[in-house]
Amino acid sequence: MKRSLLFSVVFLFLVACSNEEPAQPVIDEQANVDEQLVVDTSDAIEATEADVPDEALEVVEESAAEPAADEQAIVLAQADVPTAPREWQFKEGQHYIRLVPTQPILGDASKIEVAEFFYYLCPHCYNWEPAIKGWAENSPANVRFVQVPATWNQALVLHARMFYTKEILARNGVIADGAAFHDAVYEEMHRRNNRLASEGAIQRLFERFGVSVEDFSRTWKSFEVDQKLRIARDLARRYSISSTPTIVVNGKYRTGAAEAGSYPKLLEVIDELIARESVR
Repeated sequence: MKRSLLFSVVFLFLVACSNEEPAQPVIDEQANVDEQLVVDTSDAIEATEADVPDEALEVVEESAAEPAADEQAIVLAQADVPTAPREWQFKEGQHYIRLVPTQPILGDASKIEVAEFFYYLCPHCYNWEPAIKGWAENSPANVRFVQVPATWNQALVLHARMFYTKEILARNGVIADGAAFHDAVYEEMHRRNNRLASEGAIQRLFERFGVSVEDFSRTWKSFEVDQKLRIARDLARRYSISSTPTIVVNGKYRTGAAEAGSYPKLLEVIDELIARESVR
C-alpha cells in the first residue's frame, strides 16, 4: 500500500507558578539573635492546566518501500486531572492572622513549629496547660511544639529566666523531669499562692528537684540563659504578641482563643493551620 497514517505528537506542559508573600521590612538590631533563628521560605505551588488540541490526521503518499520493522504506534501523553482545592473551615483575618513576611522560628525547617507564648502567672495559661500538653503529646510526627515565656515586665523576665534555667538543667540531666518542674511552678503560683517573686524563692524550688546551689547559680547567670531571653523578646516583637496564651504556627500564622472563639476551637484552628503548612 502507498498510503499510511501519520499522527502528530502533542506535548503537554503543566506550569508551576511560585509566589512569595510581599515583604514587610523588619529592623533587627541583634544580628547574633537572627543567627539562631530559621526562616521558613517555602513557596506555594499552583498547577495550571494546558489546553490540549485535537489529534491531527494527515494522509501522505509514500514510495513502495517496506515499512520499518521497528515502527510502533505513538501514544499521546495524558495530563493529570487536577484535584479540587481543599475547603478550609477557618478564615484568615477572622480565626487567625497571617504574618507578613513569614518570621523566623526557633528550630530548623524540617518540622512545622507550633509555638505557645505564655507566662506562669496567667490564669488562662494555667487552665489551658492540660489541653495544649495533651495536644502536644499526640501531635503529628512532622510537628515540633515549643513554649516561649512572655517578657513584658520584670516579674515575667524573672519567671522566663526560671523557665530557661529549668530547660538547660533538664537537658543536662541535672533535673530528672523538666515537665514535672514546669507543672510544679504552675501549682505553686495558682494553688499555693507562692508567686515565686524572688531569686531566692525560685532557688528553693530548684532545690526541691535536687539542684545544688552551685548548679542553680551557674546556670541562672549563664550566657545561654541570657541569649534565650533575648531570642524570646525578639520573637515576641516579630510576632506582635500582646496576650497569652497565643499560638504561632511556623512563624506564619498567629491565633488565640479570642480569634478562634474558644479554647477547644483553638485546637481545631491549630490543626488546620498545620494542615495548610503540610500541603505547601
